Order: sequence, then C-alpha cells, then structure tokens
Amino acid sequence: MTIAILGGYGDVGAAVTGYLQSLEVGPLRIGGRNAHKQPLSSNSVISYQTVDYLDTASLDQFVSGCKVLINCAGPSHLIGDRVAKAAAQAGAAYIDVAGDEALSKQLDSSYYQSSGLIAVLSAGLQPGLSSLLPRWLAEQEFSQVESLTSYFGLRDRFTDVAADDYLQDANEQHSKPLAAWRNGRRLNGVLKRRSDVELPFFPDTATVLPYLNSESERLARDLSLSEGDWYNAITGSHILSAFNSAHGLSRDEARAALCRASALDLAGRHPYVVMLLQLTGKYSGQERTRTAALRGTGNADLTAAVAAVTTLAVLRDEIPAGCHYCAQILPPASAMERMSEIGAFSFLTTLETSIEDMEYLEEGAI
Repeated sequence: MTIAILGGYGDVGAAVTGYLQSLEVGPLRIGGRNAHKQPLSSNSVISYQTVDYLDTASLDQFVSGCKVLINCAGPSHLIGDRVAKAAAQAGAAYIDVAGDEALSKQLDSSYYQSSGLIAVLSAGLQPGLSSLLPRWLAEQEFSQVESLTSYFGLRDRFTDVAADDYLQDANEQHSKPLAAWRNGRRLNGVLKRRSDVELPFFPDTATVLPYLNSESERLARDLSLSEGDWYNAITGSHILSAFNSAHGLSRDEARAALCRASALDLAGRHPYVVMLLQLTGKYSGQERTRTAALRGTGNADLTAAVAAVTTLAVLRDEIPAGCHYCAQILPPASAMERMSEIGAFSFLTTLETSIEDMEYLEEGAI
C-alpha cells in the first residue's frame, strides 16, 4: 500500500514522512520539484522521485500504483484541483494538508461517493486541528455546547509558500476580520482588536486579532453554537507590523516582508503553537465551563501529525467514500489519542474553569 507524499522535501512533507515511518505504514514515495534535495538512494521502504505538480504526465507517473496521495505542496491556490484529480484518476485516496473551501467547491463529492474514492481536505493545523480540538472537548465534556472562545497563537517561520497562501486567503477574504458568530449566523464588526493581553499558557502578552473564517463557521453550525469568538494571538512585534503593512505592498514585497518578520521574531527563540479554547454549555442539564490548552513545537509538526493520523484512518477503512473536511470526518477522540501517541504535542490539558478566571501561568508550568 504505497503512500505518496507530494512536497515531501519541505518541512511539512519531511515531518509527515517521519510520523508515517513511526506508525510503520508504507512503503513511502517521496516527491518534489527540487531534485537536489533527494537522498542518494532509495530502498524497499522509502523511495524518491522528482515530480512537478504543474506537469500532468509527471504527476500521473508519481501517483501511479499508490493507495494514498498526501499533498504537502503549495501554494494551494496555484495547485487548485489538479493533484486531487490525479489521485482520483489513479484510484488513490487524496489527503490535503490545506485545501479548504475553495478546493471543496471544485470537487464533486457525489462522484467520489459513487466511485468509492476518498478525499480529505484541511488535514493540517489551521484548518484542521483548530476545529478538531474544540470538537474533541465538546465530545468529552458536554451534551450541549452554547458558546466558544478560541485563541490561536503561533511563533514560527513563515515559508514563502505559506506566506503566499496567507496573502491569497486575505485577498479572497476567506477570513472576516472583527466578525463573530451570533445566534446561527456571522455578524461583521462585532469584536475589537486588543493589545497587551495576558493569556494563560502563552509565553508573552499578545495582540489578539478577531476573525471568522469558513472553518469556524462550519464548526459553529456543527456544534449549534449561539456564540463563537475566534482570535489569532500575535506575540511577535515584527510579524504584527508585517500584517499591518501587507495590504499596502505588492504581492512579492508582502510575501518577503512576512518571511523576514517571522524570522526576526523567531531569532533566538523556540517555535511554538498554542491553542487555548473555552466552551460553555450543559452536561446532564447542568451548566458547565471547560477550557482546553494544547501546545506544540511548530506548524510543520502539528500539520504533519494531523495528515499522518488521517492517513492511518484511511488505511484502516475508517473514512467512508466521499469528499470530506478532516475535522468533520475524523472521530475526535481517536484522532487526538493517536496524535498523542506519536508525540505530536508537548501537552494537552483540560481545566474546569474559564479562561478569564484562570491565573496567568508561567511558560513551562505544565
């Protein structure tokens, strides 16, 4: 059951390879455009192949004979549906670490169902784990969820590809700044940006930027939320400045500014991902509040871990035919347990209190 990893020479692709090897699945076929990054030789467990996703013949050859194709390449807006179509043509399941709503609209789920094929999109960190974690908390602790407050913090290197995808999403307005979920629908301009915010589990004070994107809206509908507030928590001054100025720059200038700013904020520091979320609702008729906090070592590791456990679910026939979003199709409990088993995050904890009532915890307290 050969598993092909497109974009396998990048940070996410390399991390996916490592996780799949630890899960002892394969053999693995690693592909990318940069032939000079290939190791000198292949073996029965792992092989390497030069592939260009813009070349149909090259892509078809790469995916031929594979059970699963994992797309870690980018930018997503340039790839479109061509990699997904190559996987379908070869009869392979398709897993995309990005590929959110724009790609979903290009794929025909009824075709996948009738053909017995699988496509799983948004199988990464954000989107992906950013929706899977609140579903996990809701499933563990609630019979009815009423409100959600979520903070997502990341200090890591912006790659050129990631920066380009971020700018494309901003241009296409997939994420609505200052918007929130209220009584079954999106309301624009509800929330405000705040500075010097102290948050539990975050290493520094943050500027919190409210947003509502397609993934958040899917989650709000699935959990039947009355209220939902989502924030990006920015702790780096350089990347915050780059975000503020990006709209006034050319695409190339903005991309370079994001990469440069993220490198400056990371200099001499460890990368991290912190996800902090609070749910309120009921359990057996009683009001309750629960907070969950997750910390990981960076974007690539957590993105790759979600892709790896999604791949395992496909190989074990746990995902039905059709085109799905990862967080909507993976059982939250088993997915989080598998991620824990492969060491995807530094810690995951739940607390019987609200974020507001928590004391500020110093970094490393848990």
